[in-house]
Amino acid sequence: EHLKQWFTPAPWKTVECEIDLRPGGIFRTVMQSPEGERYPHVGCYLEVVENERLVWTDALLSGYRPANHATSDRLGLTCFTAVITLEPYGTGTKYTATAMHKNDAERKHHEELGFHQGWGTALDQLVALVKDM
Repeated sequence: EHLKQWFTPAPWKTVECEIDLRPGGIFRTVMQSPEGERYPHVGCYLEVVENERLVWTDALLSGYRPANHATSDRLGLTCFTAVITLEPYGTGTKYTATAMHKNDAERKHHEELGFHQGWGTALDQLVALVKDM
């Protein structure tokens, strides 16, 4: 429920979320556009190191089963792998997000969809949520 409050940059929102936070576990979200269109995203956690690192990909489904990405999703994306690292930094935490795409054209398309701004906005939303807790 916490992830649904910050993960998708407003005015978009995450309306469904399923997490099995372990290597091989599912990471599934459904984003909803301001117009009400829904965009599902299903992936698999590859690495989970508490308070340090999360790695997941949508190239695989839970249980490390290959995903069928014969065609792109409704946003025009095929698969990518995300790496989130957390490191102590002064009195806070350094957060680094990396997305790996299978080729430069797909990376560029993801950037054109607003990847950098969107992930930055989502992080700002996470920080605001944590401050309000």
